[in-house]
Amino acid sequence: MPWRDVKPMDERVLFISDYLRGGRRYFAELCRCYGISRKTGYKWVERYQASGIEGLQERSRRPLHHPAAIPYAIEQAVVASRCIGRMTLGPKKIQQKLREQFPDTPVPSITSIHNILKRHGLIEARQPRRRVSPYREPFAPVAAPNDLWSVDFKGQFKLGHGPWCFPLTVMDHHSRFLLGCQGLEGTETKAAKQVFEQLFKEYGLPRRIRSDNGVPFASKAPGGLSALSVWWVRLGIVPERIKPGMPQQNGRHERMHRTMKQAVTKPVADTMAAQQHCMDIFRRDYNEQRPHESLALSVPQACYSASQRHYPERLPELEYPSYYSVMKVQRSGTIYWGGGQVYVSHSLKGERVGLEQVDDGIWDIYLGPIRLGGFNQRNIGGKAFPYWTIKV
Repeated sequence: MPWRDVKPMDERVLFISDYLRGGRRYFAELCRCYGISRKTGYKWVERYQASGIEGLQERSRRPLHHPAAIPYAIEQAVVASRCIGRMTLGPKKIQQKLREQFPDTPVPSITSIHNILKRHGLIEARQPRRRVSPYREPFAPVAAPNDLWSVDFKGQFKLGHGPWCFPLTVMDHHSRFLLGCQGLEGTETKAAKQVFEQLFKEYGLPRRIRSDNGVPFASKAPGGLSALSVWWVRLGIVPERIKPGMPQQNGRHERMHRTMKQAVTKPVADTMAAQQHCMDIFRRDYNEQRPHESLALSVPQACYSASQRHYPERLPELEYPSYYSVMKVQRSGTIYWGGGQVYVSHSLKGERVGLEQVDDGIWDIYLGPIRLGGFNQRNIGGKAFPYWTIKV
């Protein structure tokens, strides 16, 4: 049985005092009075007889022998193997180095090597990496031209006279019609927006646009929205994003890029103008000359027709259901709510967002059809006034 909670050392001294005085007729009765077993009582009597009062102190329970302990020489080898020149090795590579260095000795596990490095201060805690919000909804079916456009930057390449070329390609998912193939000097939003504005004026507006999670199509803001995709939403276009590391979700576009690479980069041109001329020829031949098995050997141009949704002269305001509360995002990225502020995103300043109550005190925030996140009105932060941050 354990000692009583109040000052165990004092209890032991009193126990030994009563034992030496012989205040109890039986040793079992003495132990029962102090709430311990006879085995524990004999242990403390033996320690007192061997070491006096000092013997009543609590002793370390650390074992004297560690049969599974990592030998000191191997631990030092782990530390020494952390850096080779300017390279830093991780636990897996260090483990392989130890196998080569000590072929007749069992090497530590990857976890043990990690713990050794951490104990010696050779591993720093990493800040959690903020990623683009995942696209939550499954992709809707594609039944006609302009139901879905796909967009991507084909891998950049260097031109003959030095500058880099970033080909921005846009394709209709249903007909494989290559709407645009424009060489840009980078992935900036302004240049990409100009390309889309020209395509929207020529072919009308699609219902959805599918992209990867890179710039300028997505960002780490709530909903994964970037300045470009916010503009799409304002035009009534729903952005779609493939899962990270899954280019097969945009497989038709990737397959077109493989054909394009053979046609326009072997060899590359010397200047951007000459390279653009090559890409224009490729786009014309791809749309008008190259038959597709998936189109019953028709060419994309024969299967595509422009959208009936025309590009507006003026950017329309977003519309929300009547039961939504509509608020404007301030320059600080917040909206005023409940006597305080809710932080949404700096990238949405000036936009109108809709708030839908989904439970008692719980609200979801939308930009058009895109859910940005939610907050619980009962979880109040801030000091001078209430403050909330939405959770994705």
